[in-house]
Amino acid sequence: MTTLTPGQAPLRCYCDSGSDYADCCAPFIRGDEVPATAEQLMRSRYSAFVRCDQHYLLATWHPGTRPSRVRFNEQQHWLGLKVRATEAGGVAQRTGIVEFVARFKIGGRGHRLHERSRFEKLDGRWFYLDGQHL
Repeated sequence: MTTLTPGQAPLRCYCDSGSDYADCCAPFIRGDEVPATAEQLMRSRYSAFVRCDQHYLLATWHPGTRPSRVRFNEQQHWLGLKVRATEAGGVAQRTGIVEFVARFKIGGRGHRLHERSRFEKLDGRWFYLDGQHL
């Protein structure tokens, strides 16, 4: 858990879960915990994109589809995430799908990324497999 200085408000999680970052995605990104569901992994990956955390993104990308690196756009400013639907992806399941819309701006112009992401659990850990842009 992150220690706050007096008068400092907790940082809300980037994934728009409504929780504080320290209690939501930070434990996954730090490596203290492993996401139990596909949705938790998707939310933590969104937070990692906001933070430009290439290490976490590559570590949670399926070995069969993982790129050699993640390219970040310095002009891109993430605005929020809305999870539209989940299919499977629970604690006891091996596959899952999460549909989401992520909003961002580049050069002051708004954009939306609407995707159906597929996830697979290997050796007890969830990985991002691929996504279909909608």
